[in-house]
Amino acid sequence: GQDITAINDSQAELSRLANDLQLVIEAANAPIFGIDTNGFVNEWNRKAAAITGFSREEVMGKDLVRRFITPEYQDSVGEVLHKALQGEETANFEFPLYTKDGERVEVLLNATTRRSATGAIVGVVGVGQ
Repeated sequence: GQDITAINDSQAELSRLANDLQLVIEAANAPIFGIDTNGFVNEWNRKAAAITGFSREEVMGKDLVRRFITPEYQDSVGEVLHKALQGEETANFEFPLYTKDGERVEVLLNATTRRSATGAIVGVVGVGQ
């Protein structure tokens, strides 16, 4: 009885926290994106959409570096994201994105390793300014 109630309460609290974090990411006044371990977009907030002109639906599941980074920066950006996927985070690097109109937008980005509850690396979160 009581053990199950405590577990259910804990799960409800974790669910509420996850929802709150998702709302913060979505509403942030900074571009935030996420990629999985294969480099495919799995997070794209409103500010990222506003800056680039690409909606969340248009970018989800796409290769971030090959589709949205200017060619001359694909190797260096790919390297930073690869390092973050190894647990080596990078702060304040130049992140040149393509907009939907083909323009180039410079974003200063922090790449942070994203981990599962067990500590396994599951991707990268990028927060721009």
